Amino acid sequence: MEKKEFLKEEVLKNLGKRIKEIRIAKGYSSYEYFAYEHNISRAQYGRYEKGEDLRFSTLAKVISAFGMTMNEFFAEGFDD
Repeated sequence: MEKKEFLKEEVLKNLGKRIKEIRIAKGYSSYEYFAYEHNISRAQYGRYEKGEDLRFSTLAKVISAFGMTMNEFFAEGFDD
């Protein structure tokens, strides 16, 4: 089995895409409104959706705001 190289930029891009897809699926057309309603910095949240780095504790807060478990969040969009 070939070991796949960890590509930070690719992982963050997928993470941002997943965050954005779930926000939209939850009925929030505006990332700013979602962030405001869940007490997350709007500017920072916008950067997360663009694939910028974020702390694990922040990711956990975002996943909790979606009303999801870690398993549910990572169940899609990270198949490599």
